[in-house]
Amino acid sequence: MASVNPSHSTISVESLAPPAPENKSSTRAGAAKNHVVVDVVLRAMLFATAFVAITFLVTSKQTKLIPVAPGIAIPMAAKFNQSPAFIYYVAALSVTCFYSVITGLLSVLALVKMTEGSTKTRVHLAILDALLLGIMASATGAAGGVGYIGFKGNNHTGWTKICNVYGSFCRHIAASIAVSLLPSVALLLLVWVSVFALSKKISRS
Repeated sequence: MASVNPSHSTISVESLAPPAPENKSSTRAGAAKNHVVVDVVLRAMLFATAFVAITFLVTSKQTKLIPVAPGIAIPMAAKFNQSPAFIYYVAALSVTCFYSVITGLLSVLALVKMTEGSTKTRVHLAILDALLLGIMASATGAAGGVGYIGFKGNNHTGWTKICNVYGSFCRHIAASIAVSLLPSVALLLLVWVSVFALSKKISRS
């Protein structure tokens, strides 16, 4: 009688077993960590750029001797607090700095605990980020409008330009306005990150 080779007739039970399910919890934890890391980086960028913009603005004071009569000149200073638009602008930047510190600490705490934060916290941050984005955009626009008048003047209203006299003052203002575009970009990205994280949470629930 012919013998049967058991090595060919035996089927491994392990080969028939279904593949092990993926560890979804570790994948979710990794995604949550990535969201928090991006959030921390953006809030650090928000603080740094807003602080630099404030520094340029508050150090913009310049005093020049302005002739008022033949042989007579008096010192006159150009300061940011002489314009309501610049006052609103520096107030918006100051609020942005303070807000970035508070929310940045919350994000660092979430990163240490390896959590993404509750849905309620994410919603509140998204709303506050969007609100501050609107404030920063309006403040930057107001400061830019006043700065443009100082640089170009307005012949129709008789507003003369001052940047040909107060050159250092105008350079500081221009640098501050240019840097202040970055906090607005950071806030926009923060809103996108929060919305993206919320959409992922909703899809998993």
